[in-house]
Amino acid sequence: MPKVNIMDIIDHANTPLEQWREGVMTQMRMSFMLGGRQLCIFDQFCDPGLGAPTHIHAVEEVLEVISGSADIWVDGTTTAVRPDQSVLIPAGASHGFRNTGTDTLHVRATLAASIFEAQYESTKETSRRWSPAIKSVG
Repeated sequence: MPKVNIMDIIDHANTPLEQWREGVMTQMRMSFMLGGRQLCIFDQFCDPGLGAPTHIHAVEEVLEVISGSADIWVDGTTTAVRPDQSVLIPAGASHGFRNTGTDTLHVRATLAASIFEAQYESTKETSRRWSPAIKSVG
């Protein structure tokens, strides 16, 4: 794991995109792998109609729409969200989102843990753990 010192610059222009599912690309901005100890921050770029299926995290999450439009649902309540708006997802709350527009949806997720972990409602999705040693475990 690379050591990140105070005031080290992380160049996101050189951070690769990773396909998490068909039509959804992810760019990790901060995690354990980048020296984070308490946060995981990543951007997702979702094709129209796509996003994140219903899932839960053991930690709190903030979803922010950077561009595009999305429906975000939390424990059965759905809200339309546009750029410069965020939704706080409580730890353990069932949630997800999808692109409701015709352009690519850009969402930034911030989780209160340095390693991404999610358990999905659908058996079509495998539970995901993203860390330096293991990117995805089913």
